[in-house]
Amino acid sequence: MIHKPALLIIDVQTGSFINPLFIHNNEKLLNNIKQLMTWAHISKIPVILTQHNGKLGTLTSKTTSGWSLHPALPLITQDVKIEKNFPDSFQDTKLESHLTQLGVNQLIVAGIQTEICVDATCRRAFSLGYDVILAKDGHSTADSSSLIADQIITHHNTVLQNWFVSLSDTQNIIMSILR
Repeated sequence: MIHKPALLIIDVQTGSFINPLFIHNNEKLLNNIKQLMTWAHISKIPVILTQHNGKLGTLTSKTTSGWSLHPALPLITQDVKIEKNFPDSFQDTKLESHLTQLGVNQLIVAGIQTEICVDATCRRAFSLGYDVILAKDGHSTADSSSLIADQIITHHNTVLQNWFVSLSDTQNIIMSILR
């Protein structure tokens, strides 16, 4: 099967970076996502970015400046932005129809938050028949009341890899797709 990939960047919004200690390894995360986006643009791979409409009073509420995509992202005119109201990027959005229109059968996934939107989207993409590659160094989260972010990320990488995704780091994704 010939793979037709798209890069899906989930919820990399300004609000998640207001507190610099909120997102684990936020600078490394942004750097890896920027590398993936630049590579996708050069390779003519479609880039799709989701923006979560956070609940009223949250830092990613559509009524706040935190809702906007992070200014460090190297956006180009062809990038598609999709608003969403649920953790699953497919639920009640135009994502699936857009991917079908493009003939995409492989999704490369990166973004925020590991245990919520990244997890839900990877599982749904797998269930819909997509070959999913998760950038293991391209998603992150914050500490919870019971686990530190690094534990959450490691746990989800392990669980998702066992069933739903191929796991690879940013550099390997870039190198393997270019071959």
